[in-house]
Parts: sequence; C-alpha cells; structure tokens
Amino acid sequence: MDATGASALLCRSSFTAPVPRHPRIACRQSAHIANFQGSLNPGAAASSSDLVAAGPASVSPIYVPTPRNIELRTPHSGYHFDGTARVFFEGWYFKVSIPESRQSFCFMYSVENPAFPNGMGTLERAMYGHRFTGVGAQILGADDKYICQFTQQSKIFWGSRHELMLGNTFIAGNSSVPPNEELHPQEFNKRVLEGFQATPVWHQGFIRDDGRSNYVQTVKTAKWEYSTRPVYGWGDVKSKQKSTAGWLAAFPVFEPHWQICMAGGLSTGWIEWDGKCIEFENAPSYSEKNWGGGFPRKWFWIQCNVFEGASGEVALTAAGGLRKLAGVSDNFENAALIGVHCGGRFYEFVPWTGTVSWEIAPWGHWYMSAENDKYMVELEATTEEPGTPLRAPTIEAGLATACKDTCLGDLRLQLWEKRYDGGKGKMILDATSNMAALEVGGGPWFSTWKGTTAMPELLGRALQVPIDVENFFPVPVFKPPGL
Repeated sequence: MDATGASALLCRSSFTAPVPRHPRIACRQSAHIANFQGSLNPGAAASSSDLVAAGPASVSPIYVPTPRNIELRTPHSGYHFDGTARVFFEGWYFKVSIPESRQSFCFMYSVENPAFPNGMGTLERAMYGHRFTGVGAQILGADDKYICQFTQQSKIFWGSRHELMLGNTFIAGNSSVPPNEELHPQEFNKRVLEGFQATPVWHQGFIRDDGRSNYVQTVKTAKWEYSTRPVYGWGDVKSKQKSTAGWLAAFPVFEPHWQICMAGGLSTGWIEWDGKCIEFENAPSYSEKNWGGGFPRKWFWIQCNVFEGASGEVALTAAGGLRKLAGVSDNFENAALIGVHCGGRFYEFVPWTGTVSWEIAPWGHWYMSAENDKYMVELEATTEEPGTPLRAPTIEAGLATACKDTCLGDLRLQLWEKRYDGGKGKMILDATSNMAALEVGGGPWFSTWKGTTAMPELLGRALQVPIDVENFFPVPVFKPPGL
C-alpha cells in the first residue's frame, strides 16, 4: 500500500479525547485524538508519538463547493498576479489549533514570479535579470516538526482572480490532467497524487518532504482534509469586511500587502502527520495572505484563537514590519497594527486612527500596546521554546529560511474602553493563552526592537475616508486581480 492509501486507511480510525485543558472550548468542541499514554505534565504539549488509533471514524468533514457570495468574505481574497513581469510573490497561511493536545498545524503556500511558469531560461535572465521562481508548500505541525515541498515551476499552480481559491499539483495521477480550479475531494484525489487545494471552506492535500530541510525535524509525508465555518473575517460580523491595510492596499504603494482573510473559524476534519492521524471537530482556525514585490526587511507577528478567561470566540492578530516605500531607494517605514475580534465585534488599532507601539526581543518576548479614540489594548507574549526556522519568499534568495516561529507561546491580552481623560476605563477583555503563534523574521535582529508608528495627518485622514474600491468595478471582468 502506498503512503496515500495508508494515510487514508489510518484516518478512518477514531480517537478518544483526553480531559481538555480549556473547559470553555471543550463545551463546543469534540476533538477526537488519541489517548495519552502515561502521565503528561499539564502544561506540556502532547507529543504526536503519544497518539494511538482505535475504533471506527466519528469525524468526517463535509465538502461544500465554495459559495459565490461567501459570508464574511474580505477584500483581497483573490490572486493578485496581473500577468506582468514585475517582481512578484503571493503567499497564503492557514492555521488549525487543537487545544486538547496543545498542538497546531500551520500550512504555508507561496508562488514566486509566476510570469516565468517554467522557470527562467538564459534569454529571460538576460532580459529581466535573475529571478527566483516556483511554488512551495510548507507545514509546521505537531511537535514543531516540519515538511516542505518545492518546485521551481509554477505552470500547474492556479489561483482564483477574485476569491480565496488556490491549488498546485506537484505530481499528477497517471494519465490525469492537473486541475486549474476547485475540484470535488474525490476527483482531486484521483487527479492529484501530490499537491493541495484550498478555499475559505475546504482544504485538502498530500505533500512529500523534498529532503532540503536537514536543519530541523521533518516528517516524510503529510495528508489532510478539513472543512471550515468562518466566524470572523476582518471587521464586525454584521458589517462589510475591511481591507487590513485600508483602501490603499488596492494599489502597489506600500508593499508587501497583507490581508487577514479569516480572523477566526471552526474547522472539522483530519490531518495525518508523522504516521499518526489527528481528528478534530470545531477546532479554532485562521487564514491570511501577503503579496507584492517582497517581504519586509524585518518583521514580527502574533496570532491566537485559543483563550482562557473569555466567553465565545476570541481572535487576536498583531504584527509590525519595516517595509520599503514604493519608488524610493533604500527608504523604509515602520508599520504595525493590532486587531481583536470578540463578541461579534472588531476592535481595530491602526496608525491612521491612533498609535501602535512595540518592544520585541530578537526571540522570546513580544510586547505591544495601542490606542484609538475609544479603546486601549495591551498584549504580552513569551516563550521558552527554541522556535522552528521557516521559509519565506525573499528577493535575495527565493524561498529561503527567513523567520522563526512557535505555536506554544504564553500570551496575555487586555482590552479597555477609554475614559474621558484618556485613561483605562471599563475592561472589555482580559484573557490568556498558552497556544499563541509567535514569529520574528528578516533582520538583522541585533537587539530589542522598540518603535511607535503613527501616520502623517493628511495620509491618516485619507485612509479614514470610507472608500469602497470594489464598488469602482461593478463588472467583475474589469476588477483588478485580487480584489
């Protein structure tokens, strides 16, 4: 039996959940993972080697084709490649967290310079200079183990121009034509031996490690299928969803661009990892994307969907970076934001409505604070984990090791209403987590990075104007790619 068949058979088995560490989440979740063998430190992550299978399956993801008008759709859900030969990348990130085992799975996809789908030949290098090309799929999974598959060609990558739908075939089935659109899961499994497809509501794939990552613990193969119900996009639940960086994200002014596509969702399905299968139901999940000419010079990132001390779904995303200004040689600016979703509401802290400050160590400590005219927020995260090196699409070296992550950070998040005098008033949220995703990237990181970002008044006022760029293009065929 091949690896694909073995993993499919394994994932028909069932698991019995241990006593959950998060009572609030346990009330709405029914994750089925293996019994823990022996006693575990209550604060420790459960190892995937402690998982065993038994019994018939009880968790099955239900496939639904992506709806045309999906609820909570954000701007910039589509693929932004415009067909030109400009330096370009686009990357996507999907995360599923399983509180019962204190494990997370982070799926990362990237395409680089797709104007050269077969890679660059001698003539193309002479015309455009050397470019790095290709498609990569990475997963940071249980026990901080890792897998990466990469090809220098992007001719079999596909992405929807206006929706969060993408896929790639590394190896097609015998006599099969690789897909260029979303397929029913059974048809996908017939036509794609190694590859992936992802939408806002469905995600599946099978990849094989290509042996290039001998500096970390790797797994040989990974296979997954799960469905997702979005809970938060990027904005109030009952309002039109926002562009993460404001309406200027529709133009190549500040790159790279960033869009949170789903600040919080609930996912159901299974992941085969390191020879074991982990099933989950209503597991907290998240997705985002980047696109443009290249990653920031350096950056930090904090994301969490698993909290204690709060009722209902809570989602935090915060980040900052040193990014290059368009058209200006070697001129960079600080950019940062904090976004909190809870109780169906969105609390946004961005430079054009207030200030955002940070103090980030090269590794181990993240502190941020921000305020706008109505609210104040503080967050602090720490980790004793060494972190796992991950790849990012870079101009200098292509898909190369450029950042370090962990999904086992300790975090405290506090949110207040502001008093009339500008001080902290009524507390809205005081929650903690031991499953925060933390990252630092780029560099150099010689010392703690301290900064405060606030936008020039004129530009800040411009970004506060409620411009709906999508309404400028009522006919989809004329809409810019990505919107």
